[in-house]
Amino acid sequence: MPHLVILYTPNLDKPAAEGGVDMSGLCRALCDAMLSVRDEQDRQVFPTGGTRVLAYPAAHFALADGGAAGEAAGKGGDYAFVYMNLRMAKGRSAAVHQRVGEVLDACVKARFSAQLAERPIGITVQVDEGHEVADTKNSSLHPLFQKKD
Repeated sequence: MPHLVILYTPNLDKPAAEGGVDMSGLCRALCDAMLSVRDEQDRQVFPTGGTRVLAYPAAHFALADGGAAGEAAGKGGDYAFVYMNLRMAKGRSAAVHQRVGEVLDACVKARFSAQLAERPIGITVQVDEGHEVADTKNSSLHPLFQKKD
């Protein structure tokens, strides 16, 4: 943990000039943003080896009115949507939760500024804290980032 899962409409898998988004670049930017978050003691909040960002296009989707209002407003009817859900383990403070949300929101606003200005698009960022019933981890990633004395 943490895992940030992105679901998006596949019409965003186009070049930026056509209203699309570089999803790989977005994933990297969001991962870097998450790794930059510090707690009240100035410690990195999320472990480098455990931080993951995954993006999936929706195979099927329907949005709002299907595009009529966008067409009427001169923005086009090719609506797009992005849903981002960050799930993190319990134990972090309310201040850290807020900071994480703000960092993700700033990254999203920067990465989607052109799309927000040019096309009908909805973007949701949700941060959840887990209530794990079972939580097992098997990783050969974490040792790569442990400090050696």
